[in-house]
Amino acid sequence: MYATLAATPGENRPLLPWGLALIVLAVVPLALRNAHPVPVAAVSASATTVYYPLDHPDGAVIVAGAIALYTAVARGYRWQGWLLGLTQFLIVHIWEAVAAGAPRLEYAAGMFAWMLVVLVAGEVARKRVEYNAEQRARREEAEHAREEELRRRGADERVRLAREVHDVIAHNISLINVQAGTALYLMDSEPERAREALSTIKTASKETLQELRSTLGTLRSADERAPRSPTPGVDRIPELVERTRATGADVELRSEGGPRRLGAHTDAATYRIVQESLTNAVRHSGATAVDVRIRYEEAALTIEIEDNGQGAPDGVVPGNGIAGMRERAAALGGELHAAPAKEGGFRVRARLPDNGSEDT
Repeated sequence: MYATLAATPGENRPLLPWGLALIVLAVVPLALRNAHPVPVAAVSASATTVYYPLDHPDGAVIVAGAIALYTAVARGYRWQGWLLGLTQFLIVHIWEAVAAGAPRLEYAAGMFAWMLVVLVAGEVARKRVEYNAEQRARREEAEHAREEELRRRGADERVRLAREVHDVIAHNISLINVQAGTALYLMDSEPERAREALSTIKTASKETLQELRSTLGTLRSADERAPRSPTPGVDRIPELVERTRATGADVELRSEGGPRRLGAHTDAATYRIVQESLTNAVRHSGATAVDVRIRYEEAALTIEIEDNGQGAPDGVVPGNGIAGMRERAAALGGELHAAPAKEGGFRVRARLPDNGSEDT
């Protein structure tokens, strides 16, 4: 292909059959250059290189070799393209030197410049293709990461909602069940106590509805989100204790270290852990006495709930309540242990880190 630069202007050379065959051999394979860039470049460049030493007239055949080499480099076959180009340059330059009887540096420089233009253009195209592919891969990776994050958040939110609904329903429904049985039993013999039990049922059912509305309100979209009542915290634990006492259990609440403002998540987790523990004491162990201790430490909170009930075999309590409590503690970087006490009954102990920040 570079031989055109070395041709003598004005020559009118005939096209021989071999020349026509070489033109066909250089041009036709270009149709497959994208699928097989290196073989096509080798065939087309070789045909172009052989074409000129046979002293055929100049023509568009020079373009075929250039396109083939450009495509090979642009498709990522760099060293093959450069090797073919340099080999072609050397062959044509040697042929020109032999034909002229001496090296012709001006033609060599022109041929070399032409080769560089073709191969560098291929490099530029390759870089652009690689850059676009890299950007596309980054966008796909970012999109995949966003989808994974959304799935993870969705899974975490479902677990959180399941835990919240369990905590709300399990405690209050257990309380309602106990008080309903008490009301039925005392309705004829002690109507006043039956009335108290029904009043407790009304209060518990109202609170259940309020907390369910608050929990289910998180399922709303951001534009439809309605105001919800705040999640109960440590300040509501005395109410829990009073409602549990209404079932007939003797519940003692003690606080050590003085109450202080807790982080929102620690505050809510403390309430839910005490709530679930009282529910298990009344519902599963048949406890008649429960001791609740909350100890405030410098950067942590310790919660201990111990009852005198039967406990559960091997410490296994039906349902997901204890698992939910452990998840709450772990989510804050804390820990929770729940097991039968050696002296009888059941003990729950949780330690939650807290720095008093609302973002804890």
